[in-house]
Amino acid sequence: MADRFRVTLAQLNPTVGDLAGNAAKARAAWEEGRAAGADLVALPEMFITGYNAQDLVMKPAFHQAAMAEVQALAEACAEGPALAIGSPWAEGDKLYNAYLILKEGKIASKVLKHHLPNETVFDEVRIFDAGPLGGPYSVGNTRIGSPICEDGWHEDVAETLEETGAEFLLIPNGSPYYRGKMETRYNHMVARAVETGLPVIYLNMVGGQDDQVFDGGTFALNPHGALALQMPVFAEAITQLDLERTGEGWRIVEGEKAHLPEAWEQDYHVMVLSLQDYMRKTGFQKVLLGLSGGIDSALVAAIAVDAIGAENVRCVMLPSEYTSKESLEDAEAVAKALGVHYDYVPIAEGRAAITNTLAPLFAGRAADLTEENIQSRLRGLLLMAMSNKFGEMLLTTGNKSEVAVGYATIYGDMNGGYNPIKDLYKTRVFETCRWRNANHRDWMKGPEGEVIRPNVIDKPPSAELREDQKDSDSLPDYPELDAILDILVDQEGSIADCVAAGFDRAVAKRVEHLIYISEYKRFQSAPGARLTKRAFWLDRRYPIVNRWRDPS
Repeated sequence: MADRFRVTLAQLNPTVGDLAGNAAKARAAWEEGRAAGADLVALPEMFITGYNAQDLVMKPAFHQAAMAEVQALAEACAEGPALAIGSPWAEGDKLYNAYLILKEGKIASKVLKHHLPNETVFDEVRIFDAGPLGGPYSVGNTRIGSPICEDGWHEDVAETLEETGAEFLLIPNGSPYYRGKMETRYNHMVARAVETGLPVIYLNMVGGQDDQVFDGGTFALNPHGALALQMPVFAEAITQLDLERTGEGWRIVEGEKAHLPEAWEQDYHVMVLSLQDYMRKTGFQKVLLGLSGGIDSALVAAIAVDAIGAENVRCVMLPSEYTSKESLEDAEAVAKALGVHYDYVPIAEGRAAITNTLAPLFAGRAADLTEENIQSRLRGLLLMAMSNKFGEMLLTTGNKSEVAVGYATIYGDMNGGYNPIKDLYKTRVFETCRWRNANHRDWMKGPEGEVIRPNVIDKPPSAELREDQKDSDSLPDYPELDAILDILVDQEGSIADCVAAGFDRAVAKRVEHLIYISEYKRFQSAPGARLTKRAFWLDRRYPIVNRWRDPS
């Protein structure tokens, strides 16, 4: 029997729907594995279609085309190592999430996902049928078990594979990022290694898809959970992993141990990569945004520059009579530090025209929120006009605190195609700006050093839609607001939980009310990078019309 087995681990970035492009990536990885003498080249879950393809997978023409692409790949990769790739698979009236093993010009084995995730961003129960608990497949004289993603989080699949002769576990994943996710993965995979006594290889996808970022971070464990290999996060990589047969079974040969960055860097990298891939995969090359002199737009500008380069970012200052000299100076300083194109487009003339047009209708009525929103919507109109004229995607800049309580103007500052900071609370916006000023990495396309001047971070936040306006006029101070939102949104807690945490009941009730009445705004808001398990969109789906309030 062979005493060495080589697996080529292809941690790659597919594009949803690009069947030919994804197949070409798989073929290139297979060629690299063949050149390296691999026995098996492995790709992640649902790689041929890209992931998460949602209801697109159920379209017969689509999943049949995916299956045909895999069959063609099998024929093209007939002479060389086996190729393992994720794909939808239809049999009769059933549709499965499958892992297909291609050998000698044909699909030699099929693994069908058994446990279908049905929480957070996943709806696999409504898309796929559950496969049976199955046994291992063979590559040469080696028997391999491949629980697919969620199956690796349940002990029954791994134990069944071990009991039916699997010699190691290769787990293909489409596992998206949320803060702290890697530790959760380690804990589950260590459990599988300890329970089965087998080496465990956790192969993950990388890249952005809509709001989700698959962070890669492929790793391998020897029995009892010792880390043998760690691939990098947020980057495509192909690595050769070797196993050696010992008297106690297969053992993974020690390999690279990539550094895993701390949480602040990971969050920032997610926001950069999500925007980068959203643009690349949708065909946009340039962006623009309103740069107000405030902290949110400054951070979005920095993220955009780090994602696609300063030459592809247009920042626009749209001042009114309420825009302070300080904001004008801050916005210009940020634009200069980042090296972006900077336009100055005052809104006074347009605002006067709108005010005069509406004057006969509004006669006798006091100025109120209407006039404030006109300013925001005029800015949104001008930015969208520039977006149309220049072919640049408009970025929106509302943080999670504002998105949660509706502190934004629909059809105004909510205009835009993507929001990199949608899942970042305001208190984390402040700290993220400080982190970016103090840190620079090779994957950032922006400049080193202080790109967001301290005054932008330290001054009291304001929408500047009326004289001496502060965010705190309308909302609790952000540390208090964010702590309440964390309880009500991220923890799905109650008003009683807020009170138990030391917050005033009336304030918590007001925040709860704002969350619920703002649902219609979120329903129409741009997608944005997912950083937590309770991001607004697929993670948290509430009715728009809702008269329930927590009675506690």
